[in-house]
Amino acid sequence: MPIRCEVVSQDRIVFQGDVDSVNLPGVEGDMGILPNHSPVLALLRFGVVSVRTKTEEQFFTVAGGVVEVQPDQVTILADAAENVDEIDIQRAELARKRAEEALTKTPQAQTDEYLAIQAAMRRSNLRLDAARRFRVQRKNR
Repeated sequence: MPIRCEVVSQDRIVFQGDVDSVNLPGVEGDMGILPNHSPVLALLRFGVVSVRTKTEEQFFTVAGGVVEVQPDQVTILADAAENVDEIDIQRAELARKRAEEALTKTPQAQTDEYLAIQAAMRRSNLRLDAARRFRVQRKNR
Protein backbone atom coordinates (compact mmCIF):
# COMPACT_ATOMS: atom_id res chain seq x y z
CA MET A 1 0.00 0.00 0.00
CA PRO A 2 1.67 3.27 -1.10
CA ILE A 3 1.70 6.64 0.59
CA ARG A 4 0.87 9.89 -1.24
CA CYS A 5 3.80 12.33 -1.40
CA GLU A 6 3.89 15.98 -2.44
CA VAL A 7 7.01 18.14 -2.63
CA VAL A 8 6.00 21.78 -2.97
CA SER A 9 8.25 24.82 -3.28
CA GLN A 10 7.15 28.44 -3.07
CA ASP A 11 6.46 28.64 -6.79
CA ARG A 12 5.41 25.15 -7.94
CA ILE A 13 4.61 21.54 -7.20
CA VAL A 14 7.93 19.75 -7.70
CA PHE A 15 6.64 16.20 -7.21
CA GLN A 16 3.29 14.56 -6.64
CA GLY A 17 2.66 10.83 -6.60
CA ASP A 18 2.20 7.57 -4.73
CA VAL A 19 5.44 6.15 -3.30
CA ASP A 20 6.58 3.29 -1.09
CA SER A 21 8.90 5.35 1.13
CA VAL A 22 10.19 8.88 1.71
CA ASN A 23 13.49 9.87 3.34
CA LEU A 24 13.76 13.43 4.68
CA PRO A 25 16.47 15.70 6.11
CA GLY A 26 14.81 16.75 9.37
CA VAL A 27 16.33 19.37 11.66
CA GLU A 28 16.44 16.75 14.43
CA GLY A 29 17.88 14.09 12.09
CA ASP A 30 17.02 12.14 8.97
CA MET A 31 13.55 10.60 8.88
CA GLY A 32 12.27 7.57 6.99
CA ILE A 33 8.53 7.56 6.27
CA LEU A 34 6.51 4.49 5.28
CA PRO A 35 2.74 4.09 4.77
CA ASN A 36 0.71 4.24 8.00
CA HIS A 37 3.35 6.40 9.74
CA SER A 38 2.24 8.23 12.86
CA PRO A 39 1.32 11.88 12.33
CA VAL A 40 4.34 14.20 12.56
CA LEU A 41 5.02 17.87 11.91
CA ALA A 42 8.74 18.67 11.60
CA LEU A 43 11.17 21.28 10.33
CA LEU A 44 13.47 20.46 7.43
CA ARG A 45 17.12 21.43 7.03
CA PHE A 46 18.99 21.88 3.77
CA GLY A 47 19.36 18.42 2.27
CA VAL A 48 18.11 15.76 -0.11
CA VAL A 49 14.68 14.11 -0.07
CA SER A 50 14.41 10.71 -1.69
CA VAL A 51 11.16 9.08 -2.74
CA ARG A 52 11.13 5.43 -3.68
CA THR A 53 8.69 3.26 -5.56
CA LYS A 54 9.11 -0.39 -6.47
CA THR A 55 10.71 0.55 -9.79
CA GLU A 56 12.63 3.80 -9.20
CA GLU A 57 14.05 6.32 -6.76
CA GLN A 58 13.92 10.08 -7.28
CA PHE A 59 15.92 12.74 -5.45
CA PHE A 60 15.04 16.36 -4.64
CA THR A 61 17.04 19.10 -2.97
CA VAL A 62 15.22 21.11 -0.30
CA ALA A 63 16.44 24.32 1.27
CA GLY A 64 14.57 24.15 4.55
CA GLY A 65 10.84 24.11 5.14
CA VAL A 66 8.36 21.89 6.97
CA VAL A 67 6.93 18.42 6.50
CA GLU A 68 3.54 17.16 7.58
CA VAL A 69 3.20 13.40 7.80
CA GLN A 70 -0.16 11.66 8.01
CA PRO A 71 -0.70 7.88 7.81
CA ASP A 72 -1.62 8.16 4.12
CA GLN A 73 0.19 11.34 2.99
CA VAL A 74 3.50 13.21 3.25
CA THR A 75 3.41 16.92 2.40
CA ILE A 76 6.75 18.72 2.09
CA LEU A 77 6.50 22.51 1.99
CA ALA A 78 10.03 23.59 1.10
CA ASP A 79 11.46 27.09 1.02
CA ALA A 80 13.10 25.95 -2.24
CA ALA A 81 12.99 22.53 -3.90
CA GLU A 82 14.28 21.03 -7.12
CA ASN A 83 14.48 17.62 -8.75
CA VAL A 84 18.15 16.64 -8.86
CA ASP A 85 17.79 15.67 -12.53
CA GLU A 86 16.71 19.25 -13.34
CA ILE A 87 19.71 20.97 -11.73
CA ASP A 88 21.71 23.06 -14.18
CA ILE A 89 25.27 22.48 -12.94
CA GLN A 90 26.75 25.44 -14.82
CA ARG A 91 24.12 27.78 -13.38
CA ALA A 92 24.73 26.41 -9.87
CA GLU A 93 28.50 26.91 -10.29
CA LEU A 94 27.94 30.53 -11.32
CA ALA A 95 25.62 31.10 -8.37
CA ARG A 96 28.23 29.70 -6.00
CA LYS A 97 30.94 31.94 -7.46
CA ARG A 98 28.69 34.99 -7.14
CA ALA A 99 27.94 34.09 -3.52
CA GLU A 100 31.64 33.57 -2.75
CA GLU A 101 32.48 36.99 -4.19
CA ALA A 102 29.64 38.65 -2.30
CA LEU A 103 30.77 37.05 0.97
CA THR A 104 34.25 38.54 0.59
CA LYS A 105 32.79 42.00 -0.05
CA THR A 106 30.14 42.00 2.69
CA PRO A 107 31.02 42.68 6.35
CA GLN A 108 30.67 39.55 8.48
CA ALA A 109 28.18 41.08 10.86
CA GLN A 110 24.93 39.15 11.24
CA THR A 111 23.08 41.42 8.83
CA ASP A 112 20.19 40.21 6.72
CA GLU A 113 22.26 40.69 3.58
CA TYR A 114 25.15 38.60 4.90
CA LEU A 115 22.79 35.83 6.07
CA ALA A 116 21.04 35.80 2.68
CA ILE A 117 24.39 35.44 0.92
CA GLN A 118 25.34 32.57 3.25
CA ALA A 119 22.02 30.84 2.48
CA ALA A 120 22.63 31.27 -1.27
CA MET A 121 26.06 29.71 -0.85
CA ARG A 122 24.66 26.76 1.11
CA ARG A 123 21.94 26.20 -1.49
CA SER A 124 24.42 26.32 -4.39
CA ASN A 125 26.71 23.83 -2.64
CA LEU A 126 23.75 21.55 -1.88
CA ARG A 127 22.58 21.62 -5.51
CA LEU A 128 26.07 20.88 -6.87
CA ASP A 129 26.77 18.09 -4.37
CA ALA A 130 23.37 16.46 -4.96
CA ALA A 131 23.67 16.61 -8.74
CA ARG A 132 27.11 15.04 -8.70
CA ARG A 133 26.29 12.41 -6.09
CA PHE A 134 22.85 11.25 -7.13
CA ARG A 135 23.18 11.51 -10.91
CA VAL A 136 26.31 9.33 -10.75
CA GLN A 137 24.67 6.94 -8.29
CA ARG A 138 21.69 6.41 -10.57
CA LYS A 139 23.88 5.86 -13.66
CA ASN A 140 25.84 3.15 -11.82
CA ARG A 141 22.75 1.08 -11.03
